[in-house]
Amino acid sequence: MREITEDSVKLNRQLDKYLERALEENKPVKIGWGQAGDERPKNGELGVITHLPKGARVLCLGALGESSGSMNRGGTFTLQGSAGSLFGSFQKDGKTVSEDNVGDRAGYKMTGGEIVVKGSVGDDLGAAMSGGVIVVQGHAGNRTGIGMNDGTIIVMGSVGINPGHGMKGGKLIIAGSCPPPDSNINMRSITNDELEEFAKILDPLAISLNSDALVLETSKEEEKLEKIPERYTTEGFENISLNNSISSSLSDVTTLNHGFKLSKVGFEEGIEFPIPLILSTNSAKKWKGNLSKKQPALVTSYPRKNDLLRISEKELVDSIDYVKECAGVVLDLASLRGLNDAEIEGIIVSISSRMDDSTIFLLEDSYERVDNLFRLIVSFDLDGAMIDSTGLGGSRLPAILPIIGLKAKSMGMYELDKSIILSIDKIVTAEDVLISAASGFTSISAPSPEKEIDKFLKTIYEEIRGWMRELGIDDIDKIGRSNLRADNYDTAAISGLRLIGYERPLPMWLELR
Repeated sequence: MREITEDSVKLNRQLDKYLERALEENKPVKIGWGQAGDERPKNGELGVITHLPKGARVLCLGALGESSGSMNRGGTFTLQGSAGSLFGSFQKDGKTVSEDNVGDRAGYKMTGGEIVVKGSVGDDLGAAMSGGVIVVQGHAGNRTGIGMNDGTIIVMGSVGINPGHGMKGGKLIIAGSCPPPDSNINMRSITNDELEEFAKILDPLAISLNSDALVLETSKEEEKLEKIPERYTTEGFENISLNNSISSSLSDVTTLNHGFKLSKVGFEEGIEFPIPLILSTNSAKKWKGNLSKKQPALVTSYPRKNDLLRISEKELVDSIDYVKECAGVVLDLASLRGLNDAEIEGIIVSISSRMDDSTIFLLEDSYERVDNLFRLIVSFDLDGAMIDSTGLGGSRLPAILPIIGLKAKSMGMYELDKSIILSIDKIVTAEDVLISAASGFTSISAPSPEKEIDKFLKTIYEEIRGWMRELGIDDIDKIGRSNLRADNYDTAAISGLRLIGYERPLPMWLELR
């Protein structure tokens, strides 16, 4: 872990401790000053002072990094200094203030509250915001208000090119110079009623708008001109067979080990799985039965102590309520598209600093971006990957196996003891679980049946044990690609598996063995 990351995690943990007492005593928390009042400004910490609860007040001195002051839930954060990109991003409520300049995408996807920047801001101010107010006393960069759906942005200075690009709602008020906007954006003079309305926001800041200020808003209701293509699989493991051509079958009294432990690198304790399967559901709190209580799940809310909490952009703000209650976190990078490494690290810091040191942290993304996924996991020293096997226009699981396996090998994921979990979009069978294990995956994740969870798990459990005896494998770790066969030439060609009857990889795969 980098020194700046360690400092960021430490700052968040200290802040949380101080906030409890400060809320009880109705006092602010001051960061960046010594006990004698001497200045000790922070420098470069990222992902800090996030998820502030309602009523919290924090004053910080220094220059903060990316994703600072983000995901505010109702507190007041004043930064006597500057900040990097994503300042105040994903804000739900509260007030976030910077007394100096901030970077790109300030107020990104905010839904409420108020952000005030007393300096200038970078590009993409208020991008995709859907509520709340942003006030900038200085200048703003290019594409101010890009893609905003609602809310208000007030810039007292000038803005760069393409203001209001892709706006679907809300208002963009500019007191300085403004280049011509897109043809679908209406630019007009501010009205007296609007001057009175915005005076309520600006008067406490000792600033005001003049009648020559410009208002940008959509000239017509924007039609949605794009649709995200569906992701799904067209072929599962139905053309791959389990095979035993090496060992004899095991006797009925042989002890079998088909469980595994998902652990944080460097820690012995971890999450115990009776079988290498992670069922995904909203919450597993209502699951009943011996097996379903023991089997960890992938959930989006109300986790049990042995569950993994999946966090996409939608759950980002409120995930703070659950991260201390789960055994691990899976952060969905696909939902956080367009963020750079430092911004992603800032979000990771904001979440991981609220978790125990032994809590597992995984990143999730599509198999199509597995290179970048593995790179981030190694760079940030995280515990592993969950790989979404669905593809644009459909995907074939046999074709995905060599892609992931070869990339994992080249990135040293196995040597670094990183977990790799395959996520599929269909209900699994016992054969699917064993094929994924034989393909080098730590586990497989799949949708949970809607009912009779314990009965489903019991069937999988019994069938896995039966297969292991027939395959001559007493430990799940001993199953490998030698136990897999492609049922037809096409599957052998795309997967690199041995073709049944051919008993070796096809010629194009031999050099990769």
